[in-house]
This record gives sequence, C-alpha cells and structure tokens, in this order.
Amino acid sequence: MGSVTCGANIANSMPDPQLLYPSAKWCYFNAMNTVKSLLEAMRLKAWTKNTFVFAALLFGKLWTVNALLETLAAALGFGLISSAVYLMNDTVDRKKDRLHPVKKNRPVASGRLSPAAALSAAAVLASAALSLSWVFFPWLAFVYTVYLLMQAAYSLRLKNVVILDCILISMGFVLRALAGVAVLHDSGEIIELSPWLVICTFFLALMMAFAKRRHELASMRGEAEHHRKNLKEYSIPMLDQIIGITAGTSLLGYSIYTVSDRTAEVVSPWLWVTIPFVAYGVFRYLFIVYSLGLGGSPDKILLKDGPLKVNLLLWLATVAIILLKESGMI
Repeated sequence: MGSVTCGANIANSMPDPQLLYPSAKWCYFNAMNTVKSLLEAMRLKAWTKNTFVFAALLFGKLWTVNALLETLAAALGFGLISSAVYLMNDTVDRKKDRLHPVKKNRPVASGRLSPAAALSAAAVLASAALSLSWVFFPWLAFVYTVYLLMQAAYSLRLKNVVILDCILISMGFVLRALAGVAVLHDSGEIIELSPWLVICTFFLALMMAFAKRRHELASMRGEAEHHRKNLKEYSIPMLDQIIGITAGTSLLGYSIYTVSDRTAEVVSPWLWVTIPFVAYGVFRYLFIVYSLGLGGSPDKILLKDGPLKVNLLLWLATVAIILLKESGMI
C-alpha cells in the first residue's frame, strides 16, 4: 500500500504538461498574431504609392502584355523595398512613436512586433527584391538600391534635417516613376519621361510631405518636437506658404506637360483636357488638409476619400480614352 501511495503522490506532484509546454493551439495563435502584426507594419495600403511606377507604361503608350507584366513586377518589388524601409523606420522610431497619438498603436511601437522580428523581415524583403532585380532587371535594381540607400540615410539621420526631410520623401515618388522607365529599358524599350511630368510628380509629393508635417505640428502641439526633432524648426505659417507654392507648381508643371510640343507629338495634343481633374484633385487635397484637419496619411486619404477616388477614376478614364483614340484603337 505504501508503494501505491508513494506512486500516487509522485504522479500528483508532476506538473501538468500543458504548463510545461505551450499548446499547439497557443503556438498557432501566437504565430498568426505575429504575422498579422508584420503585415500591418509592412503597410500594404501604402503600396498605392507605387501607382507612379505605371507612369512610363501609361504615357509611353507601350501597352503590351510583357510591358504590363514587367511594370507589375517593378511595382511589386518597390512594394517589398518600401515595406522593408517602413519596418526599419518603425524600429528606429519606436520610442518616439509611443508619444504620438496615432503612431503609438503601430505594431513595433506598441510591442506587438519585436524590433528583432521587424529588422529580420526587413532584411528578407529587401534582399529578395534586390537579388531578383539585379539578376533580371539591372537598371531597375539600380533604382531600388538608390531608393533604399536614400531611405536608410533618411531613417538614421536626415529625417531630422528641416526641409531636406520632405525633399527626400518626394524624391521617393520620382524614383518610383523612374523605376517604370528602368524596367522597360531592361527589356529593350527606350522610354523617356517628360521633365515636366517629373517636375509635377516631385512637387505634388512635396506638397503632401509638407502637409503631413503640418498635420503633425497641429495635432501634437507642444509635444511635436519630442516626436520629431525638426518639428520645432517648422511653423504652421511657414508650412502653409510652402504647401501653397508646391501645390501651384505641381499644377503648373502638369499643365505645361500637357500642352508642350513634345507631349503633343509623342503622347497626344488633347491631354490638356485632363487639367481640370488634376486641379480638382490638388484643391480637394488642400480642402482635406485645411478644412477637415487631416493630411497625416496621404495613402489613407486616397483610399478613404470618395470624391478623390471618383476624380482619380475619371482622370484615368479620360486619359485612357485620349490615348486609345490617338493609337487608333477606338
């Protein structure tokens, strides 16, 4: 009897296996939460910015299946590179992001995604995009590399330099447009973007970047400089002037592009018809910034604002009709 009692006591003293080892169910949900947080940190919605990659395809009137697939590949690669940059930037800024009313909820800042996991994912994404592009599209890989180095410099230091920070952001959009040219060049197609279209892209992106700084300054008030060092060097009156200048310059750049002799010869003499859509888009964005008090996330504005989405679709439809008519397809 004593041995039985002893055995029973030993059995009762053994810890529950569920306490020693995490259950498979717990591991599954933990892994799924990590994946969900990683996808959120990658900001897939921000991939809408990569539509600029299609500028060369659209205005170069190179509408073949191969050209479309190559441009799609370039846009996808840019998405991977930009997500790697977001992960790196969120890791570097995690302590400051915790002071921001919105950014504190980001996966890395909130602790839902560890810095090690974020940096590891960033390395995998960037390596995948760069290695494949260097093998198949060298010129595109060069654009990716320039973008990645520029964003690394921005994340580690240059984002604290007043005005230059916004210029670097806008240069990212210009590089997206050049990526569309580069990938087609790699396939043997020579397409040149009009300098006026590049100017329009640069100043339009610059307007959105300075509007974002204005939103940060207005929403955080006295805490702004604790979140971003160079916000103490900005002022709302100064930003208002810059936003007005960049908005006007982007409109002027697009208008000159549509009526230039080169555009009339290479693209269409009727592209000026689309100017009202671009004007409305710029003015609508300014309305959102000044009247609605938004502007902190341009990609979210584009995805959520109904009038902007309708205007963009109308612009695309009008451009498509003009270009198809010029090509004799309708």
